[in-house]
Amino acid sequence: MKIMRFSTGISTNYGIIEGDNITVLEGAPFPEIIPTTTYYSLGNVQLLAPCVPSKVVAVGVNYRSHGDEMSHRLPEEPLLFIKPNTSVIGPGEAIIYPPSSRRVDYEGELAVVIGKVARNVPREKAFDYILGYTCLNDVTARDLQARDKQWTRSKSFDTFCPIGPWIENDLNPSHLHLQTRLNSEIKQDTDTGLMIFPVDVLVSFISEVMTLLPGDVIATGTTAGIGPMQPGDTVEVEIESIGILRNPVVHL
Repeated sequence: MKIMRFSTGISTNYGIIEGDNITVLEGAPFPEIIPTTTYYSLGNVQLLAPCVPSKVVAVGVNYRSHGDEMSHRLPEEPLLFIKPNTSVIGPGEAIIYPPSSRRVDYEGELAVVIGKVARNVPREKAFDYILGYTCLNDVTARDLQARDKQWTRSKSFDTFCPIGPWIENDLNPSHLHLQTRLNSEIKQDTDTGLMIFPVDVLVSFISEVMTLLPGDVIATGTTAGIGPMQPGDTVEVEIESIGILRNPVVHL
């Protein structure tokens, strides 16, 4: 089931995609999914970020190949940082290149969307707290990251967290093909089975640190192949069985 969030130009709704049609949901898909009898055509609405997280909890260096390319020691525990919800944009929205940076990179990732309040979740119950999965681009001002020696500023600019196009809830995240393309050229190509810390470990670990709320997002980390984008470029993150997240890059 593909769960989306969209605008009709008059209202904002959650819905379920069925072919070219959208069945509107009653409210948000938390704590349960309740379809209504209202329908829209997919071509007549604007797709938005498929959830409105209170926070995006991201994981650094969760693929060995990325650690190698960044000359970063592999972590013994998940390496966490936060992207603010003001950085979130949806499919088709523009990534704005900030004037304070000279290098802005793409980082294609699998994102986990939390479905119910999660606190101190045992690993064996982690999947009970997940609504589904989507694509995410952890946009990073790489020069500022190196200059600051910590990651908050470089990861937090408005528009630096594209998410979408929708949430797929009937999915096993253990072995999904993930590909990032820049202007149609493949830059990242991996399998989510290569994560150092898999999804259930991440949900459990993070929930021991902070309470995860419905709609919160976990960005599970990127693989090798990161690189710079320029205004005028288009970046795509595609994940098997989910879809394609596509965003242009523009000047401020």
